[in-house]
Amino acid sequence: METKIMIRYGELSVKGKNKRRFINRLAENIRQIFSDYPQVKVSEQFDFMFIELNGVDKEIVIDRLQYIFGIQSYSPVYEIDRDFDLLKEVAKQVVKEKLDEREIHSFKVATSRSDHNYHMDTNAINRELGAYLMEEFPNLEVKMKKPDLTVRVKVRFKDFVVSSDWIKGIGGLPVGTSSRGILMLSGGIDSPVAGYLAMKRGVRPIAIHFASPPYTSPQALEKAKQLAGKLTKFGSWIDFIEVPFTEIQEAIKEHIPSEYLMTITRRMMLRVADRIREKYHALSIINGESLGQVASQTAESMYAINAVTTTPIIRPVVTMDKLEIIDIAQAIDTFDLSIQPFEDCCTVFAPASPSTKPKVDRCEHYESRLDIDTLVDNCLAKLNFERIDHHSIEKSSAQEEAMDDLL
Repeated sequence: METKIMIRYGELSVKGKNKRRFINRLAENIRQIFSDYPQVKVSEQFDFMFIELNGVDKEIVIDRLQYIFGIQSYSPVYEIDRDFDLLKEVAKQVVKEKLDEREIHSFKVATSRSDHNYHMDTNAINRELGAYLMEEFPNLEVKMKKPDLTVRVKVRFKDFVVSSDWIKGIGGLPVGTSSRGILMLSGGIDSPVAGYLAMKRGVRPIAIHFASPPYTSPQALEKAKQLAGKLTKFGSWIDFIEVPFTEIQEAIKEHIPSEYLMTITRRMMLRVADRIREKYHALSIINGESLGQVASQTAESMYAINAVTTTPIIRPVVTMDKLEIIDIAQAIDTFDLSIQPFEDCCTVFAPASPSTKPKVDRCEHYESRLDIDTLVDNCLAKLNFERIDHHSIEKSSAQEEAMDDLL
Protein backbone atom coordinates (compact mmCIF):
# COMPACT_ATOMS: atom_id res chain seq x y z
CA MET A 1 0.00 0.00 0.00
CA GLU A 2 2.00 2.95 -1.31
CA THR A 3 1.42 6.59 -0.54
CA LYS A 4 0.47 8.87 -3.41
CA ILE A 5 0.03 12.63 -3.45
CA MET A 6 -3.41 13.94 -4.38
CA ILE A 7 -3.54 17.48 -5.82
CA ARG A 8 -6.63 19.70 -5.85
CA TYR A 9 -6.91 22.37 -8.51
CA GLY A 10 -8.73 25.31 -6.94
CA GLU A 11 -9.11 28.13 -9.49
CA LEU A 12 -8.42 25.74 -12.37
CA SER A 13 -11.69 23.98 -11.60
CA VAL A 14 -13.76 26.92 -12.91
CA LYS A 15 -12.01 27.30 -16.27
CA GLY A 16 -14.83 25.63 -18.21
CA LYS A 17 -13.86 24.47 -21.69
CA ASN A 18 -10.25 25.57 -21.11
CA LYS A 19 -9.84 23.52 -17.95
CA ARG A 20 -8.02 20.66 -19.68
CA ARG A 21 -5.38 23.06 -21.05
CA PHE A 22 -4.68 24.42 -17.57
CA ILE A 23 -4.50 20.93 -16.07
CA ASN A 24 -2.08 19.74 -18.75
CA ARG A 25 0.15 22.77 -18.16
CA LEU A 26 0.16 22.13 -14.41
CA ALA A 27 1.06 18.48 -14.96
CA GLU A 28 3.93 19.44 -17.25
CA ASN A 29 5.22 22.00 -14.73
CA ILE A 30 5.21 19.33 -12.03
CA ARG A 31 7.11 16.94 -14.29
CA GLN A 32 9.70 19.62 -14.97
CA ILE A 33 10.24 20.37 -11.29
CA PHE A 34 10.77 16.63 -10.68
CA SER A 35 12.88 16.00 -13.80
CA ASP A 36 15.74 14.92 -11.53
CA TYR A 37 13.44 12.18 -10.16
CA PRO A 38 12.19 10.45 -13.34
CA GLN A 39 10.50 7.72 -11.29
CA VAL A 40 7.95 10.28 -10.05
CA LYS A 41 4.87 9.85 -12.24
CA VAL A 42 2.08 12.39 -12.69
CA SER A 43 -1.43 11.28 -13.56
CA GLU A 44 -3.72 14.18 -14.47
CA GLN A 45 -7.45 13.64 -14.11
CA PHE A 46 -10.29 16.08 -14.65
CA ASP A 47 -11.05 16.70 -10.96
CA PHE A 48 -7.78 15.73 -9.27
CA MET A 49 -4.18 14.96 -10.04
CA PHE A 50 -2.14 12.15 -8.51
CA ILE A 51 1.61 11.80 -8.10
CA GLU A 52 3.06 8.31 -7.74
CA LEU A 53 6.24 8.43 -5.66
CA ASN A 54 7.74 5.08 -6.72
CA GLY A 55 10.23 5.11 -3.88
CA VAL A 56 11.03 8.84 -3.78
CA ASP A 57 11.02 10.35 -0.27
CA LYS A 58 7.54 11.73 0.37
CA GLU A 59 8.94 14.80 2.11
CA ILE A 60 10.93 15.84 -0.97
CA VAL A 61 7.77 15.78 -3.07
CA ILE A 62 5.69 17.58 -0.46
CA ASP A 63 8.31 20.31 -0.11
CA ARG A 64 8.61 21.04 -3.84
CA LEU A 65 4.86 21.13 -4.43
CA GLN A 66 4.52 24.17 -2.17
CA TYR A 67 6.22 26.31 -4.84
CA ILE A 68 4.12 25.26 -7.85
CA PHE A 69 1.43 27.68 -8.97
CA GLY A 70 -1.96 26.23 -9.81
CA ILE A 71 -2.27 23.98 -6.75
CA GLN A 72 -4.94 24.82 -4.18
CA SER A 73 -4.03 22.02 -1.78
CA TYR A 74 -2.51 18.56 -1.72
CA SER A 75 -2.43 15.51 0.50
CA PRO A 76 -0.54 12.24 0.90
CA VAL A 77 -3.22 9.61 0.26
CA TYR A 78 -3.85 5.89 0.08
CA GLU A 79 -5.83 4.53 -2.88
CA ILE A 80 -7.42 1.24 -1.81
CA ASP A 81 -10.02 -1.22 -3.04
CA ARG A 82 -13.60 -0.34 -2.19
CA ASP A 83 -13.74 -2.73 0.75
CA PHE A 84 -15.08 -1.25 4.01
CA ASP A 85 -13.08 -3.61 6.22
CA LEU A 86 -9.92 -2.59 4.39
CA LEU A 87 -10.93 1.05 4.82
CA LYS A 88 -11.10 0.58 8.58
CA GLU A 89 -7.63 -0.95 8.71
CA VAL A 90 -6.11 1.79 6.60
CA ALA A 91 -7.82 4.52 8.66
CA LYS A 92 -6.41 2.91 11.80
CA GLN A 93 -2.93 2.95 10.26
CA VAL A 94 -3.31 6.64 9.34
CA VAL A 95 -4.24 7.53 12.92
CA LYS A 96 -1.31 5.50 14.27
CA GLU A 97 1.11 7.31 11.98
CA LYS A 98 -0.16 10.70 13.11
CA LEU A 99 0.01 9.74 16.79
CA ASP A 100 3.67 8.90 16.25
CA GLU A 101 4.29 12.30 14.64
CA ARG A 102 2.46 14.65 16.99
CA GLU A 103 0.22 14.93 20.02
CA ILE A 104 -3.42 14.28 19.16
CA HIS A 105 -6.42 14.41 21.49
CA SER A 106 -9.37 14.62 19.11
CA PHE A 107 -10.40 13.51 15.63
CA LYS A 108 -13.27 13.32 13.20
CA VAL A 109 -14.07 11.46 9.96
CA ALA A 110 -15.06 13.52 6.91
CA THR A 111 -16.41 11.68 3.85
CA SER A 112 -17.27 12.84 0.35
CA ARG A 113 -18.63 10.77 -2.54
CA SER A 114 -18.09 10.88 -6.26
CA ASP A 115 -20.22 7.74 -6.55
CA HIS A 116 -23.56 8.59 -4.99
CA ASN A 117 -24.84 5.08 -5.69
CA TYR A 118 -22.53 3.54 -3.09
CA HIS A 119 -24.69 1.72 -0.55
CA MET A 120 -23.54 3.86 2.41
CA ASP A 121 -24.01 7.62 2.44
CA THR A 122 -21.47 10.04 3.91
CA ASN A 123 -23.14 10.17 7.33
CA ALA A 124 -23.19 6.38 7.61
CA ILE A 125 -19.49 6.12 6.69
CA ASN A 126 -18.57 8.88 9.14
CA ARG A 127 -20.57 7.20 11.89
CA GLU A 128 -19.34 3.61 11.40
CA LEU A 129 -15.72 4.46 10.71
CA GLY A 130 -15.67 6.97 13.59
CA ALA A 131 -17.08 4.39 15.99
CA TYR A 132 -14.44 1.86 14.93
CA LEU A 133 -11.62 4.35 15.47
CA MET A 134 -13.00 5.27 18.90
CA GLU A 135 -12.81 1.59 19.89
CA GLU A 136 -9.24 1.32 18.60
CA PHE A 137 -8.11 4.60 20.19
CA PRO A 138 -10.16 5.07 23.37
CA ASN A 139 -8.02 8.03 24.50
CA LEU A 140 -9.18 10.11 21.54
CA GLU A 141 -12.45 12.03 21.56
CA VAL A 142 -14.61 12.92 18.57
CA LYS A 143 -14.67 16.65 17.94
CA MET A 144 -16.61 17.99 14.98
CA LYS A 145 -15.15 21.53 15.04
CA LYS A 146 -11.38 22.04 14.86
CA PRO A 147 -10.26 18.51 15.75
CA ASP A 148 -6.55 17.75 16.04
CA LEU A 149 -6.89 15.20 13.22
CA THR A 150 -9.34 14.77 10.35
CA VAL A 151 -9.47 11.40 8.59
CA ARG A 152 -10.79 12.11 5.11
CA VAL A 153 -12.44 9.47 2.93
CA LYS A 154 -13.42 9.96 -0.70
CA VAL A 155 -15.72 7.35 -2.23
CA ARG A 156 -14.98 6.96 -5.93
CA PHE A 157 -16.49 4.58 -8.47
CA LYS A 158 -13.80 1.93 -8.08
CA ASP A 159 -11.91 2.72 -4.89
CA PHE A 160 -11.58 4.64 -1.64
CA VAL A 161 -9.07 7.45 -1.18
CA VAL A 162 -7.94 7.99 2.41
CA SER A 163 -5.96 10.97 3.70
CA SER A 164 -5.38 13.08 6.78
CA ASP A 165 -3.03 15.99 6.03
CA TRP A 166 -4.43 18.83 3.94
CA ILE A 167 -1.51 21.00 2.85
CA LYS A 168 -2.30 24.42 1.41
CA GLY A 169 -0.73 25.22 -1.96
CA ILE A 170 0.14 28.70 -3.23
CA GLY A 171 -2.79 28.80 -5.66
CA GLY A 172 -2.71 30.97 -8.74
CA LEU A 173 -2.44 29.70 -12.31
CA PRO A 174 0.22 27.35 -13.73
CA VAL A 175 3.20 29.23 -15.12
CA GLY A 176 2.92 29.26 -18.90
CA THR A 177 -0.86 29.59 -19.16
CA SER A 178 -0.78 33.38 -19.61
CA SER A 179 1.92 33.74 -22.29
CA ARG A 180 5.31 35.38 -21.88
CA GLY A 181 6.13 38.71 -20.29
CA ILE A 182 9.32 40.77 -20.22
CA LEU A 183 10.33 41.28 -16.57
CA MET A 184 12.46 44.39 -16.03
CA LEU A 185 14.61 42.92 -13.26
CA SER A 186 16.75 45.39 -11.36
CA GLY A 187 18.79 44.52 -8.30
CA GLY A 188 16.20 45.94 -5.91
CA ILE A 189 13.45 44.56 -3.72
CA ASP A 190 10.42 45.31 -5.87
CA SER A 191 11.05 43.77 -9.29
CA PRO A 192 11.63 40.16 -8.12
CA VAL A 193 8.37 40.39 -6.17
CA ALA A 194 6.65 41.70 -9.30
CA GLY A 195 8.05 38.75 -11.24
CA TYR A 196 6.81 36.30 -8.62
CA LEU A 197 3.30 37.80 -8.64
CA ALA A 198 3.15 37.78 -12.45
CA MET A 199 4.16 34.11 -12.41
CA LYS A 200 1.33 33.47 -9.98
CA ARG A 201 -1.06 34.61 -12.71
CA GLY A 202 0.45 32.18 -15.20
CA VAL A 203 3.02 34.45 -16.90
CA ARG A 204 6.29 32.90 -18.08
CA PRO A 205 8.76 35.78 -17.49
CA ILE A 206 11.83 36.61 -19.53
CA ALA A 207 14.02 38.59 -17.14
CA ILE A 208 16.02 41.47 -18.62
CA HIS A 209 18.66 43.36 -16.65
CA PHE A 210 20.20 46.63 -17.80
CA ALA A 211 23.95 46.71 -17.14
CA SER A 212 26.19 49.74 -17.67
CA PRO A 213 29.80 48.73 -17.21
CA PRO A 214 32.08 50.24 -15.99
CA TYR A 215 29.49 52.25 -14.04
CA THR A 216 27.82 49.05 -12.82
CA SER A 217 29.90 46.14 -11.54
CA PRO A 218 30.03 42.44 -12.40
CA GLN A 219 28.73 41.83 -8.87
CA ALA A 220 25.57 43.81 -9.67
CA LEU A 221 24.98 41.66 -12.75
CA GLU A 222 25.59 38.46 -10.80
CA LYS A 223 23.17 39.63 -8.13
CA ALA A 224 20.45 40.08 -10.77
CA LYS A 225 21.11 36.57 -12.10
CA GLN A 226 20.82 35.17 -8.59
CA LEU A 227 17.52 36.99 -8.10
CA ALA A 228 16.26 35.43 -11.33
CA GLY A 229 17.50 32.12 -9.99
CA LYS A 230 15.34 32.55 -6.90
CA LEU A 231 12.28 32.77 -9.15
CA THR A 232 13.09 29.46 -10.86
CA LYS A 233 11.88 27.70 -7.72
CA PHE A 234 8.38 28.69 -8.82
CA GLY A 235 8.78 27.96 -12.54
CA SER A 236 11.61 25.44 -13.03
CA TRP A 237 13.61 27.77 -15.33
CA ILE A 238 13.80 31.38 -16.41
CA ASP A 239 15.39 33.10 -19.40
CA PHE A 240 17.76 35.92 -18.43
CA ILE A 241 18.98 38.63 -20.81
CA GLU A 242 21.77 41.06 -20.00
CA VAL A 243 21.09 44.37 -21.77
CA PRO A 244 24.21 46.52 -22.38
CA PHE A 245 23.05 50.04 -21.58
CA THR A 246 26.26 52.06 -21.24
CA GLU A 247 26.13 53.80 -24.62
CA ILE A 248 22.53 54.89 -24.09
CA GLN A 249 23.16 56.21 -20.59
CA GLU A 250 26.24 58.13 -21.65
CA ALA A 251 24.25 59.73 -24.49
CA ILE A 252 21.47 60.67 -22.08
CA LYS A 253 23.99 62.15 -19.64
CA GLU A 254 25.53 64.25 -22.42
CA HIS A 255 22.36 65.61 -24.02
CA ILE A 256 19.51 65.61 -21.46
CA PRO A 257 18.97 68.15 -18.62
CA SER A 258 19.50 66.63 -15.18
CA GLU A 259 15.88 66.90 -14.03
CA TYR A 260 14.81 64.75 -17.00
CA LEU A 261 17.64 62.21 -16.85
CA MET A 262 15.62 59.61 -14.97
CA THR A 263 12.50 59.99 -17.12
CA ILE A 264 14.38 59.71 -20.41
CA THR A 265 16.41 56.78 -19.06
CA ARG A 266 13.20 54.93 -18.20
CA ARG A 267 11.68 55.75 -21.59
CA MET A 268 14.75 54.32 -23.32
CA MET A 269 14.63 51.22 -21.13
CA LEU A 270 11.00 50.73 -22.09
CA ARG A 271 11.80 51.10 -25.79
CA VAL A 272 14.49 48.42 -25.50
CA ALA A 273 12.22 46.17 -23.44
CA ASP A 274 9.50 46.50 -26.07
CA ARG A 275 11.85 45.48 -28.87
CA ILE A 276 12.96 42.45 -26.85
CA ARG A 277 9.29 41.63 -26.27
CA GLU A 278 8.75 41.59 -30.03
CA LYS A 279 11.77 39.36 -30.59
CA TYR A 280 10.65 36.74 -28.07
CA HIS A 281 6.91 36.95 -28.85
CA ALA A 282 5.94 38.15 -25.39
CA LEU A 283 2.70 40.06 -24.83
CA SER A 284 3.48 42.29 -21.86
CA ILE A 285 6.18 44.12 -19.91
CA ILE A 286 6.37 43.64 -16.14
CA ASN A 287 8.06 45.95 -13.66
CA GLY A 288 8.22 46.62 -9.93
CA GLU A 289 6.85 50.15 -9.91
CA SER A 290 4.88 51.15 -6.80
CA LEU A 291 2.81 54.31 -7.13
CA GLY A 292 4.48 57.29 -5.48
CA GLN A 293 7.45 55.36 -4.13
CA VAL A 294 10.12 57.33 -6.03
CA ALA A 295 10.23 60.20 -8.51
CA SER A 296 9.96 57.94 -11.57
CA GLN A 297 6.89 56.23 -10.11
CA THR A 298 4.48 59.13 -9.73
CA ALA A 299 1.38 58.95 -11.91
CA GLU A 300 2.77 61.79 -14.04
CA SER A 301 6.09 59.98 -14.50
CA MET A 302 4.40 56.69 -15.38
CA TYR A 303 2.27 58.49 -17.96
CA ALA A 304 5.28 60.18 -19.56
CA ILE A 305 7.33 56.97 -19.58
CA ASN A 306 4.49 54.80 -20.89
CA ALA A 307 3.97 57.13 -23.85
CA VAL A 308 6.70 55.34 -25.85
CA THR A 309 4.74 52.07 -26.13
CA THR A 310 1.24 50.64 -26.47
CA THR A 311 2.31 47.32 -24.94
CA PRO A 312 0.48 46.43 -21.69
CA ILE A 313 2.62 47.25 -18.65
CA ILE A 314 1.89 44.92 -15.74
CA ARG A 315 2.71 46.44 -12.33
CA PRO A 316 1.84 43.77 -9.74
CA VAL A 317 3.04 45.84 -6.74
CA VAL A 318 1.69 49.21 -7.89
CA THR A 319 -0.69 49.65 -4.92
CA MET A 320 1.52 48.07 -2.25
CA ASP A 321 3.53 49.99 0.31
CA LYS A 322 7.16 49.07 0.91
CA LEU A 323 6.48 46.92 3.97
CA GLU A 324 3.98 44.80 2.06
CA ILE A 325 6.51 44.28 -0.72
CA ILE A 326 9.23 43.41 1.79
CA ASP A 327 6.98 40.79 3.41
CA ILE A 328 6.60 39.01 0.08
CA ALA A 329 10.31 39.38 -0.70
CA GLN A 330 11.16 37.69 2.57
CA ALA A 331 8.63 34.93 1.94
CA ILE A 332 10.11 34.12 -1.49
CA ASP A 333 13.71 34.46 -0.22
CA THR A 334 14.79 37.40 -2.38
CA PHE A 335 14.99 40.11 0.28
CA ASP A 336 18.46 39.40 1.71
CA LEU A 337 19.90 39.26 -1.79
CA SER A 338 18.09 42.40 -2.94
CA ILE A 339 19.52 44.56 -0.16
CA GLN A 340 23.13 43.73 -0.99
CA PRO A 341 24.78 47.09 -1.82
CA PHE A 342 25.60 46.75 -5.51
CA GLU A 343 24.65 49.64 -7.78
CA ASP A 344 22.29 49.23 -10.72
CA CYS A 345 21.45 51.27 -13.82
CA CYS A 346 18.84 53.35 -12.05
CA THR A 347 21.48 54.83 -9.74
CA VAL A 348 23.95 55.67 -12.53
CA PHE A 349 24.03 59.46 -13.11
CA ALA A 350 20.98 59.79 -10.83
CA PRO A 351 20.14 63.51 -10.46
CA ALA A 352 19.73 65.17 -7.08
CA SER A 353 16.32 66.61 -8.00
CA PRO A 354 14.54 64.55 -10.69
CA SER A 355 11.29 65.82 -12.10
CA THR A 356 8.25 64.24 -10.45
CA LYS A 357 5.83 65.72 -13.02
CA PRO A 358 7.55 65.33 -16.38
CA LYS A 359 5.71 66.34 -19.54
CA VAL A 360 5.55 64.17 -22.65
CA ASP A 361 6.23 67.08 -24.97
CA ARG A 362 9.32 68.06 -22.99
CA CYS A 363 10.54 64.44 -23.14
CA GLU A 364 10.09 64.38 -26.90
CA HIS A 365 11.87 67.73 -27.26
CA TYR A 366 14.90 66.54 -25.31
CA GLU A 367 14.93 63.16 -27.06
CA SER A 368 15.20 64.90 -30.43
CA ARG A 369 18.84 65.42 -29.46
CA LEU A 370 19.38 61.64 -29.43
CA ASP A 371 19.69 59.17 -32.30
CA ILE A 372 17.17 56.87 -30.66
CA ASP A 373 16.92 54.20 -33.37
CA THR A 374 20.69 53.75 -33.63
CA LEU A 375 21.12 53.65 -29.84
CA VAL A 376 18.40 51.02 -29.48
CA ASP A 377 19.68 48.95 -32.41
CA ASN A 378 23.24 48.98 -31.03
CA CYS A 379 21.93 47.86 -27.65
CA LEU A 380 19.88 45.01 -29.11
CA ALA A 381 22.85 43.78 -31.16
CA LYS A 382 24.80 43.03 -27.98
CA LEU A 383 22.25 41.19 -25.82
CA ASN A 384 23.57 38.29 -23.74
CA PHE A 385 21.06 35.44 -23.34
CA GLU A 386 21.19 32.74 -20.64
CA ARG A 387 18.69 30.14 -19.43
CA ILE A 388 18.82 29.71 -15.66
CA ASP A 389 17.70 26.26 -14.54
CA HIS A 390 16.41 25.52 -11.05
CA HIS A 391 18.06 22.12 -10.76
CA SER A 392 21.47 23.57 -11.67
CA ILE A 393 21.03 26.17 -8.94
CA GLU A 394 20.02 23.52 -6.41
CA LYS A 395 23.04 21.40 -7.33
CA SER A 396 25.40 24.37 -7.07
CA SER A 397 23.96 25.37 -3.69
CA ALA A 398 24.35 21.82 -2.39
CA GLN A 399 27.98 21.76 -3.52
CA GLU A 400 28.66 25.10 -1.82
CA GLU A 401 27.11 23.85 1.41
CA ALA A 402 29.23 20.70 1.26
CA MET A 403 32.39 22.79 0.81
CA ASP A 404 31.38 25.01 3.73
CA ASP A 405 30.96 21.90 5.90
CA LEU A 406 34.44 20.70 4.93
CA LEU A 407 35.95 24.07 5.76
